Amino acid sequence: MSWQEELKKNVTTAEELAKYMPMTEEEIHEMNDIIERWPMSVPRYYLSLINFNDPNDPIAKLCLPNMREIELDDGLADQSGEGKNTKVIGLQHKYGPTALVLSTNICSMYCRHCFRKRLVGLPESETAKYYNEIYDYIRRHTELTNVLVSGGDAFLNSNSRIEDILSNFAALDHLRFIRFGTRTPVVFPDRINKDPELLDILEKYGALKRIYVVTQYNHPKELTAESLEAIENLRRRGIIVSNQTVLLKGINDDPAIISELMSSLTSNGILPYYLFQCRPVAGVKKQFQVPLSRAYDIVAEAKVSLDGHSKRFRYIMSHETGKIEILGKLAPDTMLFKYHHAKDPANEGRIFTHTIDEESTWLTDTF
Repeated sequence: MSWQEELKKNVTTAEELAKYMPMTEEEIHEMNDIIERWPMSVPRYYLSLINFNDPNDPIAKLCLPNMREIELDDGLADQSGEGKNTKVIGLQHKYGPTALVLSTNICSMYCRHCFRKRLVGLPESETAKYYNEIYDYIRRHTELTNVLVSGGDAFLNSNSRIEDILSNFAALDHLRFIRFGTRTPVVFPDRINKDPELLDILEKYGALKRIYVVTQYNHPKELTAESLEAIENLRRRGIIVSNQTVLLKGINDDPAIISELMSSLTSNGILPYYLFQCRPVAGVKKQFQVPLSRAYDIVAEAKVSLDGHSKRFRYIMSHETGKIEILGKLAPDTMLFKYHHAKDPANEGRIFTHTIDEESTWLTDTF
């Protein structure tokens, strides 16, 4: 079976899910209410990783709907202000050297913590429509050194679209490298393992311009044999793989889990890159955010047991004003931060303090 045929067999309704786990009629009804607002789509591969006898199974929490998603929530649809940075539909330019292309709104799985939940199941109102205009913008803006092709999931584009993107970007001298943001190695490895044409395309253009794949493992249980096969298939073609984890309540908010995850990533040739504070977006905030004070303690304790390579990741908040590194605590109610990237060049590298309390999960005030 091809990966395209397998993708069509994703579990998308509560009735289908009830074939895999016991559910009452009331639970089916409640889940369909959630799905109507926040759609579900789970590959059968990823569903097979769930221990349905464990009510706290982390894989289940990452992919299955929960009533907290539709409870009263003051989260924002576009918390990071992505719309304000759009230059062409589907192209964002927030930081000088980097452009972001939202190449598709399609994903192989709808992660429950996704910060782009506003795009799930909707028309492609924010994703790329005018590729020639996007290519022209990036061609003219020679301050750009790299492009991140994201989505949705960048590897859910057709091979012909991926080759078109690469052929245009690889021809630009001012671009030093190209990144693809994708969770396919984690949630749907067949897309890579069963498609040698995709690997051939990546290898072909990787010989012209360095290509990185940026993926997202959030729990050690995701590092399966099938998933690591996908990583090895990429690495054999010269692709560098890095990882961005999201700190998620009830899933990986434990120093031992973070330590095991980062160590396992490194031992399998995956570079730990960022550990993100979960964003306060609608349908996510109340379910997955960890208070900053506790989150920093988790990160600090995890790093104690890690070697230098495994603890190179930065603990980051992707704020509307920029990527802010969370450096530490100065007092129980005061934390230290630094702009890792800033939308306003005047903030680049700026170090500042901010008052927090035990429940603070985000920086919302002027600082």
